[in-house]
Amino acid sequence: MNGHPGEGRTGKGHPGEGRTVEGRTVDGRPVHEARVGAVGDAPAEDARLEDAQLGCAQEPIRVPGSVQPHGVLLAVSEPDLVVAVASANAGELFGDVPGGSFTGVRLDDLLAPDDLAALRAGVAGDLAELNPLRTAVRGREVDVVVHRAAGLLVTEWEPLAGGHEAGQAWHRRLPVVLQRLQAAATVEELAGVLAGDVRRLTGFDRVMVYRFDPEWNGEVLAEDRRPDLEPFLGLRYPASDIPPQARDLYLVNWLRLIPDATYRPVPLVPDRSPRDGQPLDLSGSVLRSVSPVHLEYLANMGVRSSMSVSLVDRGRLWGLIACHHYAGPHRPSYPDRMAAEFLGRTASVLLHGRSSDAGSERLLRVAEREARLGEALARSPRSPLDAVTAGEQTLSDLLPCGGVAVRLDGRLRLLGQTPPEQRLLGLLEPLLAGGTTATDSLVRVQPDAQDVVDTASGVLAVPVRGAVAGDFVAWLRPETLREVEWGGDPRKTEVVEDTFGPRLSPRRSFSRWSETVSGTAAPWEPHEVAAAERLAAHLADLSLRRTAEDSRVATALSRTLLLEKLPEIPGVALAARYAPSARDVVGGDWYDLVLLPGGRVSVVLGDVAGHGISAAATTAQLRHALRAYLLRESGPAAALSRLNELVGYLLPDELATAIVAELDPATGALVVANAGHPPVLWVGDGRARFVDEGRGPALGMVADVAYGQAELVLEQHERLLVYSDGLVELRTEDMQARLDRLRDVVQAGDRDVEAMLDGALAALAPPDDDDVTVLAIGPG
Repeated sequence: MNGHPGEGRTGKGHPGEGRTVEGRTVDGRPVHEARVGAVGDAPAEDARLEDAQLGCAQEPIRVPGSVQPHGVLLAVSEPDLVVAVASANAGELFGDVPGGSFTGVRLDDLLAPDDLAALRAGVAGDLAELNPLRTAVRGREVDVVVHRAAGLLVTEWEPLAGGHEAGQAWHRRLPVVLQRLQAAATVEELAGVLAGDVRRLTGFDRVMVYRFDPEWNGEVLAEDRRPDLEPFLGLRYPASDIPPQARDLYLVNWLRLIPDATYRPVPLVPDRSPRDGQPLDLSGSVLRSVSPVHLEYLANMGVRSSMSVSLVDRGRLWGLIACHHYAGPHRPSYPDRMAAEFLGRTASVLLHGRSSDAGSERLLRVAEREARLGEALARSPRSPLDAVTAGEQTLSDLLPCGGVAVRLDGRLRLLGQTPPEQRLLGLLEPLLAGGTTATDSLVRVQPDAQDVVDTASGVLAVPVRGAVAGDFVAWLRPETLREVEWGGDPRKTEVVEDTFGPRLSPRRSFSRWSETVSGTAAPWEPHEVAAAERLAAHLADLSLRRTAEDSRVATALSRTLLLEKLPEIPGVALAARYAPSARDVVGGDWYDLVLLPGGRVSVVLGDVAGHGISAAATTAQLRHALRAYLLRESGPAAALSRLNELVGYLLPDELATAIVAELDPATGALVVANAGHPPVLWVGDGRARFVDEGRGPALGMVADVAYGQAELVLEQHERLLVYSDGLVELRTEDMQARLDRLRDVVQAGDRDVEAMLDGALAALAPPDDDDVTVLAIGPG
């Protein structure tokens, strides 16, 4: 698991060990069993490997014989305060002493009288109330922290310079932080508040909250991180990452800091306490040097500084607050560290109440989110894909997951972290063929899925059996144990020799352990599968009802909005093409032909903003109103002006464009009025031009518009081309370029109106995501 903070990392078991995720059933159906073997064929009797594992487990992390160099340790006898053991860097802080050795030196000789008196007074009482003692050594401010071990008073001296200070502003907010912790209703919320506030306090690049299970496997329950860092939320790690002795130490010393993982340990002098002849026990030390194995591990991960705070529930180590810094060395001040520990202790008190009914809490959260998705679908029954993917509550919120794939009405949408579209569909289709599939190991079901374990080790795929075949909803979970790219062959175990004998390299042991449990994800709970199936059934029901409704409405509206057949008018050549959007049964385009008194004929083309049944309803109103105005008013411009008034009064939230071309077949006289529509195209023998005269704003955009009109005469074989924006709009191409192409094609093409439309459509090849309407008219 990438990012685990544990000290004394030792690897996972023996070569050849495997991990089995037991089979489960959901609603009577088996959930795929995932059995993953370890990588490597070395037999368990490899004595050197076993010695290395045993050596790691027995590493003397309590008595390392050294400290970290960001401070100085002096262990003194009482009551005379004579140094018995000192870190070798004591001279850097206190200066040279006679003989060069601090052993035998009295603190009286190192401290000012007032500071010495404060120290003596403090050690005579409760040491917790003394720490830290702020003092000065040779003009440098220093925090002194003391505890007792093996009959000695261990004093640790940490210079303030170089430490990160949150400042008083944060500490003044401590009551607010405590209120947020107390207000957290669940363990997850509590962990989230804890991660965020500890990061704001300490300034680390990443702060995570880990939770242990009864077998000491762990999970990243919450994190707050620098935005550019890879998320670790939800990842798990095995119990072997933190050996029992390290877990025991977390109960003794709640906070452990490594300001710079590249440090060189500073030895203690002498290496054994003169009091009992044993190495000095540093279990309670602030400066205790950590395992070199753990330092290797941090270096491999790119972590430069780390800190951890224990979380303890009723005397048992419940988890850890783990802090990582990548940009360089990082050392929060001692008061800030104590504030972080205080938050950890406060959270520890609150843990039991928040976790007592965690299962019920998860079930209730899923039910609540399911209800919210149902409400979103009820508000937008005609746009289910947007309702479940683009609102405040989405499918990715329903269940804990890394990504979601949903296909509704044949349209696919991906949320979060998923495999590439085509790769994902290739994996899901065979799973969906058998109905609902809930697997926590996709590689067990499809061995060739090893390339997607980082995003789709776990899959919950449910078919949506609606009106469109192949629709589905699928939730994806990443591999529970994520790999770090350590380099080297992960199938081999590297054993190195150090002072304590053979041990596993953290790089090799991590890789081998990761391979052992690769391809598995957090299992799908029965209530999660049930919620997914209920939602899929709801989507299917919506699809079927919507399709039936669309079929009825479309049949009725098609008679209202579109001419079944263009009439034959003596002396007029006329042709039309209409292609609705593939996204909706009925779109916003409409065209019409209105026969006027005196033999004149008006060709109308309009476009209402939007698609679907609601847009079609508006279209019907405009079409019938414009027909009436054309019969009553003095010309196309006056008719559009009246239509604009109607939109302003009766349909104030609507927007539409329309164009009217009125032709007198006897004379060829043509009048064109345009309300926000693309310009018509006049086509003659070897010539073509767009008619921009007579254009005004779209209907509903400006009140009280007096539209103008263009007047021209069409000679025999001259044509007028009228079209909707679906013909010339394309996201990947400039509209002017498409207009120029349209003009060139019709200019060079046949004057036959049918051939003209076919040529225009073939040349521009408009996409099917918008309505496309094209008409041609002229003397004939």
